[in-house]
Amino acid sequence: MKIGCPTEIKPQEFRVGMTPDAAREAVLRGHEVVIQQGAGLGAGFTDEDYAAAGAVILDTAEEIFATADMIVKVKEPQAVERKMLRENQLLFTYLHLAPDPEQTKDLLESGCTAIAYETVTDDRGGLPLLAPMSEVAGRLAPQVGSWTLQKANGGRGVLMGGVPGVAPAKVVVIGGGVVGTHAAKIAAGMGADVTILDRSLTRLKYLDDVFGRTFKNQYSTAGATAELVREADMVIGAVLVPGAAAPKLVSRAQLSEMKPGAVLVDVAIDQGGCFETSKATTHADPIYEVDGIMHYCVANMPGAVARTSTQALGNATMPFMLNLANKGWRQACEDDPHLLNGLNVHAGQLTYYAVGEALGIDVLSPKLALKQ
Repeated sequence: MKIGCPTEIKPQEFRVGMTPDAAREAVLRGHEVVIQQGAGLGAGFTDEDYAAAGAVILDTAEEIFATADMIVKVKEPQAVERKMLRENQLLFTYLHLAPDPEQTKDLLESGCTAIAYETVTDDRGGLPLLAPMSEVAGRLAPQVGSWTLQKANGGRGVLMGGVPGVAPAKVVVIGGGVVGTHAAKIAAGMGADVTILDRSLTRLKYLDDVFGRTFKNQYSTAGATAELVREADMVIGAVLVPGAAAPKLVSRAQLSEMKPGAVLVDVAIDQGGCFETSKATTHADPIYEVDGIMHYCVANMPGAVARTSTQALGNATMPFMLNLANKGWRQACEDDPHLLNGLNVHAGQLTYYAVGEALGIDVLSPKLALKQ
């Protein structure tokens, strides 16, 4: 198979879909890898690194899309890239279709087959291709939140860990999954007073067993959330409904009850955001204010630490990418039901139910798509 990796063109996106190590593994298995010139520079990988791994360097994205059987990316294809997709071409990347009807429409019209990283599952019920970026985003959230909390950036001017005689910042993390756990761990490590909210008693017991008094946990109800948000200096939104739009857990009306200059960090913004006032921002212009509350809603947070993120993502995606190349997407998905769960689009039809429900589009069973 010819595997193509273009340069990411989403604003301030420095990651790359394939590391030189992944390219080498594919080449060793008899596949041809084509990389766009300069694609890895943002993550610290040179064209020479890819060439040494056996990849062929091409000048333009148009050449990559025109020649590759499978396109491997990081972020969802932008409008100009979607025009280059074609029938029977395989796209393997993050998609986040539920809040993005325009992208969904373009992918359906292209006739391509699209497998989304964020809906591939594992035998423990996890999301193995989302997890590494969730870990990065979770660990980044308190870091960027503390920066936003500084007075010069519009925040309350509160130091995360306080100092002797001065209380630390109060941080509320909504969601106790991968993002929330890593966010709470780092925020507590910075010295903040941290409470994590979740609706799973099993998860809360796990967090209590593993982390003890490192941070507090509480069962998530509307009342508990509202009370904690009122007192918070920082709220980190870390909820996820796989493949679906994120639920809105903090309303605009609640902002007026918060401390002026408090910070909302919405890690769920890729799935539409979990705060009513959230709107996607970029690393170039990451924060904005609504009713005196600062919002940090960068849609590709891990792109800020592109090298770490690229390596972590590459470790997770490489086995799946190699299986798709070795077997073809149909056989690979037939053999692995967890990979089949990643199938979102095939030959002009939507194949993921949560996206269909969010966008009001009829869905073809992914098992039936295998037979087309």
